[in-house]
Amino acid sequence: MRIILDPAPRTAAEIFDAENHRRLMTEHDVAVYDGGDRDAFYSRHLPDCEILMSQQPMDRARLDSAPKLKAIFNVETNFLPNIDYETCFARGIHVLAPSGVFALPVAEMGLGMAISLARGIHSEHKRFAEGSERYGLEGNGEAELLTGSEFGFIGFGDLGRALFALLPGFRPKTIRVFDPWLPAGHLERIGVTPASLDEVLTKSRFVFVVASITTENQHLLNATNLPKMQKGASLILLSRAAVADFDAVGHLVRSGHIRFATDVFPEEPVAPGDPVRSLPGTLFSPHRAGALTSALQDIGRRVMEDVGQIAKGLPPVSCRRAERETVMRLRSKPVDKT
Repeated sequence: MRIILDPAPRTAAEIFDAENHRRLMTEHDVAVYDGGDRDAFYSRHLPDCEILMSQQPMDRARLDSAPKLKAIFNVETNFLPNIDYETCFARGIHVLAPSGVFALPVAEMGLGMAISLARGIHSEHKRFAEGSERYGLEGNGEAELLTGSEFGFIGFGDLGRALFALLPGFRPKTIRVFDPWLPAGHLERIGVTPASLDEVLTKSRFVFVVASITTENQHLLNATNLPKMQKGASLILLSRAAVADFDAVGHLVRSGHIRFATDVFPEEPVAPGDPVRSLPGTLFSPHRAGALTSALQDIGRRVMEDVGQIAKGLPPVSCRRAERETVMRLRSKPVDKT
């Protein structure tokens, strides 16, 4: 297969282990972008390209210059609004993202966050380091168990399902899911309870926010609905920061109404003086939940699996395919064209 490899902002070393990189470079004809005039590079290599590993813009003109193109792999793992998807669909070009690679690592982090919020692990550690620790029952006045509790999910894609798979040992009383892109029957067959957003917020002790950002759900969680959460309930933000209004979250955290943990922030890196840093009792993770070497190298593994499928004239199975009905409703920052 003739392949263009331009994985920026990732690097080939990040996403391919030694064996998969060897296979890529020895079994295929690979043109590697390593700097310089990117437009000239694409003009030179797109006419013969069959597989594109890149998240650079692919408008109609670029696609027209690539008559042999079979698949575009976004190895940053997002579907970006910088591709002429209709042309891809019309020509049968697969647009693929190995987005599931981060699901389990982020799910494990989310579960750890929920446990720490429930039992005050991070906050009591801080008190101990400061010399103000509280022993025994005194240090557990606001603690609660996850076991037998009520859980809520906002969104239920790869990450939501990975987290759901970790919960049976806690014998959840109820797991409610709000996901307007999934039918109730589908959720019921998985074993969760379909619910409205209000039901998830008002009836859950632990709310996991695992939804992608779309054209419809920016600040889905806001000053109107977040106060409906139970006093002392935990909000764990694992997906896109834009789903939540951080000002509204901050107000409820400072008032003691909810507990909060987050792996994502509206602007990253977070400014030194950002008010979010002073939220009491909050558990912070600087967007590192999925950033494991094993997860990043799974990108290359899944990409190579699907390259093999395509080479054999079979459909890709290891990466997620862009769907006409939803892809242009997904939102993520596009990569600048340079």
